[in-house]
Amino acid sequence: MSIDLALLILRITIGGLIFAHGTQKLFGWFGGRGLAGTHAMIQRQRLRPTWLWMWLAIFSEAGGGLLFALGLLSPLGALGIIAAMLMAMILVTWPRFWGSQNGIEYNLLFVIPAIVEAVSGPGRYSLDALMGLMLPAPASFLVGLLLVLIGIGFALATRLPATSVSV
Repeated sequence: MSIDLALLILRITIGGLIFAHGTQKLFGWFGGRGLAGTHAMIQRQRLRPTWLWMWLAIFSEAGGGLLFALGLLSPLGALGIIAAMLMAMILVTWPRFWGSQNGIEYNLLFVIPAIVEAVSGPGRYSLDALMGLMLPAPASFLVGLLLVLIGIGFALATRLPATSVSV
């Protein structure tokens, strides 16, 4: 099996799953809660403004997953996946590790392939290759990762204290 075929399988599987998570949040598909449930979830995490972080979560998962699966504008899709999973690790699953204990293990199973694809590129069987697109590597990934980390820092810095009730 070629590396390009392996990357295609990885991209379609990981990207498709993350895209599905985003559509759960956006449309309520696949047993999701839709916009109202996503808004409530972001509110419970005490992120403000709630609407901004709700749409960023949806965009990171649905948009990032779709770009990743298609191999389009790499590494932007990978960065969307990494952003969504890092936020989930920080806000929901930290400090536990194992998935059986609702830890970060599950999220890492999406982050690692996203990093691999971002570093290796999407491969020959991608829309980037088909269309001749190529963002500068590794600069686009490194700058994007820095922006993801700054965004996460901003989200955490504007989070309401645990005793506050968000409205």
